[in-house]
Amino acid sequence: MRLHTAPDHGVVGQVATAIAAAGGIVTAIDVAESTGTRLVLDVTCSAGDADHAQELEAAVDEVPGVEVYKVSDRTFLLHLGGKISVNSKVPLRNRDDLSMAYTPGVGRVSMAIAEHPEDVWRLTSKGNTVAVVTDGSAVLGLGNLGPGAALPVMEGKAALFKRFADIDAWPICLDTQDTDEIVRAVELIAPGFGGINLEDIAAPRCFEIERRLRASLDIPVFHDDQHGTAIVVLAALTNALRVVKKDLAAARVVVSGAGAAGSAIVTLLLAAGVTDVVVFDREGCLVPDLPGLSPAKKQLAEATNPRLVSGDLRAGLAGADVFIGVSAPKVLRAEWIKDMAADAVVFALANPDPEVDPAAAGKYAAVVASGRSDYPNQINNVLAFPGVFRGLLDARASEITLEMLLRAAEAIALSVKDEELNSSFIIPSVFNPDVPKAVAAAIRGDQR
Repeated sequence: MRLHTAPDHGVVGQVATAIAAAGGIVTAIDVAESTGTRLVLDVTCSAGDADHAQELEAAVDEVPGVEVYKVSDRTFLLHLGGKISVNSKVPLRNRDDLSMAYTPGVGRVSMAIAEHPEDVWRLTSKGNTVAVVTDGSAVLGLGNLGPGAALPVMEGKAALFKRFADIDAWPICLDTQDTDEIVRAVELIAPGFGGINLEDIAAPRCFEIERRLRASLDIPVFHDDQHGTAIVVLAALTNALRVVKKDLAAARVVVSGAGAAGSAIVTLLLAAGVTDVVVFDREGCLVPDLPGLSPAKKQLAEATNPRLVSGDLRAGLAGADVFIGVSAPKVLRAEWIKDMAADAVVFALANPDPEVDPAAAGKYAAVVASGRSDYPNQINNVLAFPGVFRGLLDARASEITLEMLLRAAEAIALSVKDEELNSSFIIPSVFNPDVPKAVAAAIRGDQR
């Protein structure tokens, strides 16, 4: 906060006291300007969240003789001007450099690629680039915000690609939510990229877009909201069941949410050998004859729920070993976990507000995970997608297979050593440098 105050240095102490009384933590107070009539103070403090920040601002504004002139949020400051940029890998110091990097020298390279199209992978950036494509229809857990509001998220995704796998990724925010137009737009830009990462596109449209692009392109198409989430969930579940000493194939699993993430999680769990999965959505526990199911949900119902459990979420949870939520806030009451099997595992992954408060769930479940960074066991897709694309690009793969996804999940799970594994540590840190390397090797199919 930048404050205008009377020229009384005693105000500094009053400001610090007001912030502390409102629950904030002062980390710096600087006098930016001092005159005979006014002090200008820059106060830096930590708040719990955006609402708390407003409370701190109001508390300071109530100090006699203090005017809050301007407030800056460090998250917004980090985004000023965007988070990514383009940098040249070659020197451009003189006319000779320019003549090779651009005209006329570049013309020889273009002719070489025209004669041997496969050389585009060797003579351009294509082999290390990914398009991060969205229509802005399902931005984080915030809904249909549109392409402009999606851009900060896509920039962040590109920054993560670079940080964790040294891949150059480009945000492509399309101003359309028409399936045909999205498919065609991606097909038209595909020659410049080595892979396509679909992001924050709402279901069920995302399913058709992915299916059609996989069929038409000769580069891998990966929908992170589906496949990235599924990989990390399977890895975390593998280790959670190691903690409670239960077998994956014998576990009874309830998945809340039949959208993009839920569908992909179920598909991967079934491929990994899980035999008893009940999917819950707005219509209730999915069974094939449930009225009003979309084609995608009917397909899920036919592939799951062998005991034909029907009814609400609580009915589905009875005797279940695992709850995986990729749905909506507060759909699970903590006390319902008592209906589950002993040593239950609960993954409440809705963001930013989970299906159940993780602390409350921890009173009844043996292992709890969420999508939040302020609790143990954060299920974060960044554990998967950088390594997945590193492996795909290294192998110059044309597609990504179910077997690759299973190997990637296993690589992440094995990154947690036996001596590290416990109920509060079932998944490695996103900053563990060995994880993307292990995932990349798994995707390539390297021999261990």
